[in-house]
Amino acid sequence: MKQLILAFTLLISMAACNNKPTTAAESNQDTVATAVTADTLSAETKKKNMEEVQAYLKDCGTFFIATVDGDQPRVRAFGVSEIINDRLYIMTGKVKDVYKQMAKNGKFEICALKSSGSEWMRLSGVLVNDETLSVKEEFLNRNEGLKSMYKADDDNMAVLYITNATARFCSFAAPERSVNF
Repeated sequence: MKQLILAFTLLISMAACNNKPTTAAESNQDTVATAVTADTLSAETKKKNMEEVQAYLKDCGTFFIATVDGDQPRVRAFGVSEIINDRLYIMTGKVKDVYKQMAKNGKFEICALKSSGSEWMRLSGVLVNDETLSVKEEFLNRNEGLKSMYKADDDNMAVLYITNATARFCSFAAPERSVNF
């Protein structure tokens, strides 16, 4: 029941998050923020932004990732993400439909809702599969509970890093803010 209430609150919260500025100053600020892409950011800024997103995901605990399946959107709950070698990763199993959808179309969106129900983050970008054994091992070392289901050298474990990322921080109490990495 708690998950159902959380999902309902998430939908309402997402509907409230929009890009409509209320003043001319906010309009100019949104235009400048949109024009700044990850390609124009310094390595230090990218790292800071990625760490902010990671901290938000960790604080929320559970986050929801949307993928596409043909012309049908699909949403699932995830709970782990890690920054390894200056990349933000998620992981799943290759036998799962979600991985097959990600492999076919790497575009995704994550929505993470804080427990208050009045703050959320939407993260979009492209997922890239990484077969590096050391990355898989590090991911498992940081998430001991996954070791009973996955092995770094099995043919199932998939770690995917996020590229071309835009995170939009939303709230009922404050204007939307975006960061890229």
